[in-house]
Amino acid sequence: MAGWTNKGKYKLLDWGLRNTAPPTNFQVALVTVAASVLPDTNTFSELTEIVVGNGYAAGGTVIAAGSVSFDVLTEDDTNDRGLIQIKDLVWTASAGALPASGSGARYAVLTDDAGSAGVREVYFSWDLTSDRSVSSGQTLTLQNCELRINEA
Repeated sequence: MAGWTNKGKYKLLDWGLRNTAPPTNFQVALVTVAASVLPDTNTFSELTEIVVGNGYAAGGTVIAAGSVSFDVLTEDDTNDRGLIQIKDLVWTASAGALPASGSGARYAVLTDDAGSAGVREVYFSWDLTSDRSVSSGQTLTLQNCELRINEA
């Protein structure tokens, strides 16, 4: 399942309407199918990150809050939603396949960047539809990843 976690919805309301400070940076990490990302997923420790190495660092890629990393913001009156896109994210496999072993990345998740990876809060996930892996020298690219807010 892709979309907002309940933790992500809670945090959006907290940051936007209660004026609490959002994280300075976020992370996008790649996780396996071993544990699906569900609406009730709260922390990164509930998931299984792909094997680190060969171009993938523990905890994923840091992205700064702001318009450089979140590069497209749209009010969509036709579909009654707002959406924001994250800049394209690219991991290049080096000195071997990415991930270094295992079945590949099934989900990408947006987390905060607080403390160790295990305690990071999970806000959003994208289902990559199948396990993704690339050979040495190839790139794994996430392009135009959207975060949408719709009223049900």
